Amino acid sequence: MAVEYKNKKVDLVNTANTILYTVPASTSAIVKSLLVSEDSGNADTITVTLVNSASAIFSLFKTKSVGSNATEELLTRPLVVQEGEIIKVAAATGGRLHVVLSLMEVTSDTNNPV
Repeated sequence: MAVEYKNKKVDLVNTANTILYTVPASTSAIVKSLLVSEDSGNADTITVTLVNSASAIFSLFKTKSVGSNATEELLTRPLVVQEGEIIKVAAATGGRLHVVLSLMEVTSDTNNPV
């Protein structure tokens, strides 16, 4: 079993549903932090979804408010995501929000599967 710490970042330049992170094959991940920062001087909202391996969409945060020039930590507890799952983010207005995801990936090896 291998453990690797990572972060994923995205600048939400438009309102499209944007992939922030996809869990690789033979891997599980523990998301420790999901930070959203507003940098335009205008309050905005963000929507965060989790798409499972069967393409079902689960809402994690629906139109969550982020204040003007503020940073919000969205998670209050770690979030476990499994192989093939995708975390997507979308802003109500483009060009205002930055998102940083901090996580720990746990990858199984062929001799000792997770």
